[in-house]
Amino acid sequence: MLSVILLFLFPVAGAILSMMVPKKRVTLVALGSVTGMLVSLIWLFLQKPPGVWRVLAISWKWMSGAAAQGVFGILLDPLSTLMLLIVVVLGFLVILYGAGYISARNREHASEEGRERHNFWLLLFIAAMIGVALSPNLLQLFFFWELTTLCSWALISHYRNDESLRAGFKALLMTFSGGLFFAAALVVLYVFTGRFDFDAISELAPRLRFWVFLFFLIAAWAKSAQFPFYTWLPDAMAAPTTVSMYLHAAAMVKAGVFLIARLTLANFTIPWLSGLIVAVCAVVTMLIALFLFFTQNDLKKLLAYSTIAHLAYVFFGLGIAMMGSKLGAYAGAMHILNHSVAKGLLFLCVGVLSYAAGTRKIDELSGVAKKCPLLAIAFICGMFALLGVPPFSGFWSKFYLLAATIQLGGVAGWLLLIPFLLEIILGFAWFLHVGHKVFFGTPSQRTLDAQPVPPSMQFALVVLIILTLVAPYAGLHLMQAMGM
Repeated sequence: MLSVILLFLFPVAGAILSMMVPKKRVTLVALGSVTGMLVSLIWLFLQKPPGVWRVLAISWKWMSGAAAQGVFGILLDPLSTLMLLIVVVLGFLVILYGAGYISARNREHASEEGRERHNFWLLLFIAAMIGVALSPNLLQLFFFWELTTLCSWALISHYRNDESLRAGFKALLMTFSGGLFFAAALVVLYVFTGRFDFDAISELAPRLRFWVFLFFLIAAWAKSAQFPFYTWLPDAMAAPTTVSMYLHAAAMVKAGVFLIARLTLANFTIPWLSGLIVAVCAVVTMLIALFLFFTQNDLKKLLAYSTIAHLAYVFFGLGIAMMGSKLGAYAGAMHILNHSVAKGLLFLCVGVLSYAAGTRKIDELSGVAKKCPLLAIAFICGMFALLGVPPFSGFWSKFYLLAATIQLGGVAGWLLLIPFLLEIILGFAWFLHVGHKVFFGTPSQRTLDAQPVPPSMQFALVVLIILTLVAPYAGLHLMQAMGM
């Protein structure tokens, strides 16, 4: 229990201290807090290897029904373990990376102004995501869910120019609107079952079960930038690369898919029609994002649309599971981890480009491999992990997603398989084209003028390269623990 408390308190304490200590010590405080957080996670896993550990610590006696027995607490199981790995490890790396990135030497954003704000909100966001991962019920998850909404608004608006302020407000408006559906579903669930547990949906009448799940699904779509709520995520690329990497590849957008994964794994009685809606909307989202790939000249926006498509992969797997192929749920959950390390690496690579060359425009970059070989290796590894080239991370979850779709069979299974394969093939071809354009050929003037990057940024890239190879094995182990 102490390790869990420390896991949560280290980033909270670091956030508070970041606003109190002298500016020259802000980075040291942030690094110290995330190091303590990482050590706490290791300690927790040494005490409690992946299994199911549930503790309800706080009760509201004035509540009636089963909810009165415990509202706030901890649930550590394979799914929360998977989410904790993403939140804590990538949180540590992004703070380390930010120590060099938020700098007057950054050619795209040459300023250290707001470092305290950046670290405060990012550390608070990490704490909120730890809360999401460990929540034992929907009520606690909702509290931390809304805290991530607040933190994301502040982080996206970090630069305080017109573009970032508009993007932050848009993200706040769209994700908070989805949160209203979450709140409404919670109320209905409590009224009819007296519980907030993830499996409480199974106790509802079939028609009501459909509508309550749909409300949770709308909240998740808004949080994870799925059709029709996807437009806030590309605009949010106005944020610093550290924010784009953590919120929009590793953490915040993963909260939506995490919610639906929780509900799917706890309630295999969710109606078939609900699964069909999830899978079809996932396919629509993939195809929209794929179409928008071809119009992007900004590498960060290209990665944003790719994130939208890959979050749709997770929804696709979960929808297939609701329709009858349980393998889809485990494949979707595995892709949460595999995509996070791959996309996190790619976002940090783009951050290195903007830091060193002052641009992230595709048409202004070429021949980067000759000037920055480590960056080229990192981007290619991240790209291969994203595209599903073995032995990198994306291959394994895509393999299981395809297997789950074929396992589903029937007209629905084969009709869903065709557009899914189309997205995989065309996305593969376009990313290879972009990678070749940016990293090979004759170096552009921007590339020739690129400056060296700090060791902290290079170290984060090396660790993530390793994680694109290691993550699948952690994911497979956790899938087995979930009962695959």
